[in-house]
Amino acid sequence: MPAKQTALDATLILELITSIQADLDRLKGMLQPPAKEFDPADPRNKTYDGKLTAEGVECCYRLFDEGKTRYSVARAMKISFAAATHRFNSWRRVGGEKRPRVRLG
Repeated sequence: MPAKQTALDATLILELITSIQADLDRLKGMLQPPAKEFDPADPRNKTYDGKLTAEGVECCYRLFDEGKTRYSVARAMKISFAAATHRFNSWRRVGGEKRPRVRLG
C-alpha cells in the first residue's frame, strides 16, 4: 500500500524546486554574453563563493565614481554593507574618482 503524501512533503519539494531554479538562473546569467555597460547584478561579478572578481571590484568602483553611497552599492551588487565599506575604502586608497579605470570584459 503506498504511503499517503502529506502537505509537508509538497512544501519541501516546492522549496527544493525554487532552490534549483535560482541556481539554474545564476548559471544561465554566467553564460550570457557580457552587457555593453557594467551591470552591478551580473553574476560574473562574483566567484562561486561570493567574493568579488576583478570585474566586480571595478563595477563597484564605478558605482562609487558615480557618487553612489555604500548602502546603494551594497544593494545594487548584493553584497554586505561591510563589504561595500571595505571596497569604498579601497576605492579611496587607489585615487577615488581620479583612479585609472580598468577595462571590463
